Amino acid sequence: MSFTVNFTTRWADFDANIHMRHTAYNDYAAEVRLRFFKEHNITIQDFTKEKIGPILFEENTKFLKEIHMGEDISVNLKVTGLSNKGERWKIQHEVFNGHGKLSAIITVYGAWLDLAKRKLSTPPIKFQEIFNEVEKTTDFQEILLKQ
Repeated sequence: MSFTVNFTTRWADFDANIHMRHTAYNDYAAEVRLRFFKEHNITIQDFTKEKIGPILFEENTKFLKEIHMGEDISVNLKVTGLSNKGERWKIQHEVFNGHGKLSAIITVYGAWLDLAKRKLSTPPIKFQEIFNEVEKTTDFQEILLKQ
């Protein structure tokens, strides 16, 4: 299943060069991840109840085309890697400008953190299942964990 969110950009997203500031791309990608969970009936309250939260190890952005002030954008979410029990994950976001042109690719590598123990953890089954359902990239690979 594909997952895409459309956004109306804000004045605060742009810099003195009248194009989207680099950190705004990542802010929209983070918003897509939260909306993805919400779409699958996982809320902030669920994170609190389960005492678990997502953390990022790495976030990389490849800029391809400017997004200009006043342009609407769309941002998708695809899984590029997943460990056996969903403990680790890699997500790719593609950011498209108002003309549908690919403007940036954001990749994030993350895991689940047990908020009480402050250690990496295996997520609840409900969390694991949603990553299995979402669209995978063509270069999807299983993330192998060291024992």
